[in-house]
Amino acid sequence: MVRSTLIVRAFDALPLAASVDDEQTEQALQEHKQQAKLVFRRITPNAEPRCSIESGQYTLHYLIADNVVYLVIADKSYPRKLAFSYLDELSKEFATSYGAKVEAVRKPYAFVGFDTFMSKTARLYQDTRTASAAGSSGLDKLNDELHDVTRIMTKNMEELLWRGDSLDRMSHLSTSLRSESEKYRKAARNINVQAMLRQYAPLGAVVFILIIILWWRFS
Repeated sequence: MVRSTLIVRAFDALPLAASVDDEQTEQALQEHKQQAKLVFRRITPNAEPRCSIESGQYTLHYLIADNVVYLVIADKSYPRKLAFSYLDELSKEFATSYGAKVEAVRKPYAFVGFDTFMSKTARLYQDTRTASAAGSSGLDKLNDELHDVTRIMTKNMEELLWRGDSLDRMSHLSTSLRSESEKYRKAARNINVQAMLRQYAPLGAVVFILIIILWWRFS
């Protein structure tokens, strides 16, 4: 389920808004909120615009849009499609309400009033059963419009923090991995074709010779 949400300005990690969490949630997520702050500081202009970072029993999903980072802390079992659909809804409403003011603000949590929309939206996404049953509450289009998450990078928090990988380096590694994977698939196809040629070429040659002999004999 959705646990907590943070919204910051991308270039300096200035907090713009956050969900109002109860004391129990605040204590349970204290470490993960600190991790979220580290993630914000590692975001660069070349960072992946969408990323999921696994940390223990939770996953931090973030979305970058119009120089704003939207991050939700959710249970590890919570579907990524729902997490990013939730973040998309926040980003669209936030851009409409405050987009023109983001660059100018100087104080933290200048848009604290956005919590009302976050709380209302988060309730619709609290768990998969709620989201699936919410056809009459504006989520009936989820099945048609959920994002394809197969290309969204998943990173482990321990690797990110202790190995010092920046998010833009993660993006480069992900691109390289996809490129190498494509090369491997092409090489595998070529090997399969060559194997088939080696297997059936002698038989084909024999058949060809027989056809020539028969044609020459009966022509």
